[in-house]
Amino acid sequence: MAITRLKDLVTVFESKWTFGDAKFGYDGEVNESHNTQYPLLLINPPLSTMPEIYSGREEYEFEINFYNLYPQAAQSAVTLQHRWDNLQDLAMEWFDMVLKNYQDNVVDVYLNDESVEIERVKEVANDRLVQIKFTFTMSAFSKCFRPVSSYPSDIANLVTWLRADSGLTFDIPTKQVSAWTNQVKDGVSTSLSQSTKNRQPLRYGYDGANDKARIEFNGTSNYMTTEGDSPIGTQFTMFFVAQNTSLTAGYEGRYFSYADGNSVLHFGSKNSKFNGTFSDASGNGGEVSTTNLISKNYHIAVAKLENKRLYVEANNSGFSSIQVANYDNTTTYDQSDFTLGYRISAAATNYLKGNLQEVIIYNALLTDKQIAEVKTYLNNKFKIY
Repeated sequence: MAITRLKDLVTVFESKWTFGDAKFGYDGEVNESHNTQYPLLLINPPLSTMPEIYSGREEYEFEINFYNLYPQAAQSAVTLQHRWDNLQDLAMEWFDMVLKNYQDNVVDVYLNDESVEIERVKEVANDRLVQIKFTFTMSAFSKCFRPVSSYPSDIANLVTWLRADSGLTFDIPTKQVSAWTNQVKDGVSTSLSQSTKNRQPLRYGYDGANDKARIEFNGTSNYMTTEGDSPIGTQFTMFFVAQNTSLTAGYEGRYFSYADGNSVLHFGSKNSKFNGTFSDASGNGGEVSTTNLISKNYHIAVAKLENKRLYVEANNSGFSSIQVANYDNTTTYDQSDFTLGYRISAAATNYLKGNLQEVIIYNALLTDKQIAEVKTYLNNKFKIY
């Protein structure tokens, strides 16, 4: 069942009003602009409730206001009742179009109790407008709560969970991030830190994918390092919600990097694709890129190592892989720290110019079903594909 949020409902409401301007806001804002095209549709921010929390349905109590001009010159020719009726006719046509939008639609939205309260008001605001108020409740499926929903922490062997919306220590005026706390509370600590001011990325609480929080790396000096050794063993599964904002030739913006001698793991953007590199202590390994381009778009990337084969994927497009026959599959990646935003012991072109929103690492090879569950969690949150 598709999830519907307030933004989705408002978008439909505004698109079905074709008679004048449509706005989302409060009654006091009606006269703020003298360039309003009447009749005006104003959607007040609704109160909502979840009467049965495990059903996942949210009931929005909407007050929709319709305004039209009724100047002194018109009052001698058109009665107030007639002007109200005309405005209500437009409101009814709009409401019918809204309901038709959800008829035979995969989005499960409906009018609750099938009732609408209508109020008529005159001489509104400075323009002495006539007004029709529609009050109604719409029910929409907005959230899967437990036990229906699935979170990364529901799956065993989670060792690192970094979220741009939680666990950040940052300076509010400058937005500079000095620490990023791992949300996994047990096991090896893989929280990250950066004490050098000019190497600290910036934290924004908005403007990422789906307007969610993001950590911005500048592509020249920003990175963060784990406070302890990497917790990754012989097999792993990683997830990244990221954006690369550089298409410069030769650029390799790395999201994740581990290096202990010849034993390396690197994941990030290369040639506008999600790319992964691995090798053992003898330098036996290889690299692989996705077939689809990620360019400058936000994406959900997955990397997994199974035996002697490394897999990468971006935006649910299917895995690309490389198998290295002489790779030592007893190699572990837990003898040194790892970094985010920079490829260890590499050129300056390997700094990430872009954003990270979430990093999830399992010290195990997840099943296809488990991978699908984590990707669903991430895509429900970030609305990327």
